[in-house]
Amino acid sequence: MLLFNNDLLPIAALPLPNRGLAFGDGFFETLIFSEGRLRLVSDHHARMAQAAAALYLTLPAPLATPETLETTLAQLAMANALPAARLRLQLWRAGGGRYTPPTDAVEWLATAEPFAADDTPIRQADFALDTYSIPSPLSFCKGPQGWLYVRAAHERQRRGLDEIILCDAAGHVAEAGAAAIFWAKQGVLFTPALASGCVAGVRRAQVLRAAREAGVECQEGLFQRAELLAADAVFTANAAAVRVVQRLGSTVFATPPPALLSLARVGNSPT
Repeated sequence: MLLFNNDLLPIAALPLPNRGLAFGDGFFETLIFSEGRLRLVSDHHARMAQAAAALYLTLPAPLATPETLETTLAQLAMANALPAARLRLQLWRAGGGRYTPPTDAVEWLATAEPFAADDTPIRQADFALDTYSIPSPLSFCKGPQGWLYVRAAHERQRRGLDEIILCDAAGHVAEAGAAAIFWAKQGVLFTPALASGCVAGVRRAQVLRAAREAGVECQEGLFQRAELLAADAVFTANAAAVRVVQRLGSTVFATPPPALLSLARVGNSPT
């Protein structure tokens, strides 16, 4: 089952013209449903609201608040009899037209698939050779630069890597292929600033929030590759999982302290 404009259906025919298809005029969210709740729903909704504002869109009533977002998507997971689900919510501007938007109204589609967390270590990662992050007014949200991550994933697969790390054109570390990247050095937690072109990940926000509340010094900034390679320990984090990076190129890292990994995984449970 899927949700198309809040109608629960076994299949949906998307009307044309479709501005999401024609212009990429929209964005998406990937959310995890487990134990009857949406993980990090407030962070997801905050990013959705920011993306909608940046694209001059109005979120529809079923998605307009964290509470309605959770209620709306929970029914999809339950309709598919999935106790744990990965939900994809795609939003695009309604109507036709050319570049000038005819409306701020939104159409949307939500789909569900089974979810199983993968916290296995990343044995081999390396820096991307063919793809760079591109800072822009929309690089914080998911969708407008999706092609970039498809290219990165293709390169990762072609090179036989477990993960790939993106940098911007100036060589600043940005993010992993589908996750935020963090590293620890002498008790300080580092992660790239959004100015690097990385996505404003909901797990990224949660890790920083939990670490700061625990008194861990956190630094967000524009860091060169050498600073990441000099780290004591490295991990990636997204809405689905937190994974330890064991090796980046020829550099081998230690395992992050258990206390730090516990902080990073705060929010894996919806409670």
